[in-house]
Amino acid sequence: MRFGYGTNGFANHRLDDALAVIADLGYEGVALTLDTDHLDPFAPGLPARVAAVGNRLAELGLGVVIETGARYLLDPWHKHAPTLLHDDPAPRLDFLRRAVAVGADLGAEAVSFWSGIRPPSVDPDTAWQRLVDGCAATLAAAEERDVTLGFEPEPGMFVEDIGDWRRLHAALGAPPRFGITLDIGHCRCLEPDPVPDCVTAVADHLVNVQIDDMRRGTHEHLEFGTGEIDFPPVLRALDEAGYTGLVAVELPRHSHAAPDVAARSIDFLRRAFETRTAASTGGAFR
Repeated sequence: MRFGYGTNGFANHRLDDALAVIADLGYEGVALTLDTDHLDPFAPGLPARVAAVGNRLAELGLGVVIETGARYLLDPWHKHAPTLLHDDPAPRLDFLRRAVAVGADLGAEAVSFWSGIRPPSVDPDTAWQRLVDGCAATLAAAEERDVTLGFEPEPGMFVEDIGDWRRLHAALGAPPRFGITLDIGHCRCLEPDPVPDCVTAVADHLVNVQIDDMRRGTHEHLEFGTGEIDFPPVLRALDEAGYTGLVAVELPRHSHAAPDVAARSIDFLRRAFETRTAASTGGAFR
């Protein structure tokens, strides 16, 4: 099991410092969110900066996936806007193309993205067609650069669960490079099946895993042991599925205590993995 940590949980650190702390704690990879202070894809000198990050990742022995969930990178007034569902998705499409290019240059295991929230002024049918068209354009860029995409269902977004992802995957023609990013916490938040069963259900399409604790019905990323998820059965399901990608901690609101949270997180995950053969009922390990 290869554990990683999301750089969106190190928002107050310089990227180089964040990578060093993550590696020093024993993580084997990073989920790198392209953002204003972390490899901004719109700032000058991108090729040189990407090369420097690539060298640093290699020096530290870290794998990488690219995440695109930066809050105000495209619009300083509106969080996550514009999305592929807006009237003018061009800035989002440009960002995703840049993310694919960065991912290709870094040898990223996947580039992850999501649908966004449907604007009230956009009807569902129009939003769906915009999403399919935007994903198809992003997929074309990814296929050109031999990059794998991981589309993430996100609670409250237009594509919010595994069923929605399946519909989108089918609408695109079930392309092999269009996989799923599965957030373990989201499974507990809204999926009808137990979390380990969610892992098993998408095992053939799983290209990126985010991991955090969560409670039923509440989309709040929690430190391990403070939510409702029993983790050894989840890690056992990933292990039995033959998943070899990164399992990256996703705690984007914990930057204020990033080193301590990251240290507690990897200790928890290592212990949970060691006891993954424990019974999956009764919340034995939280």
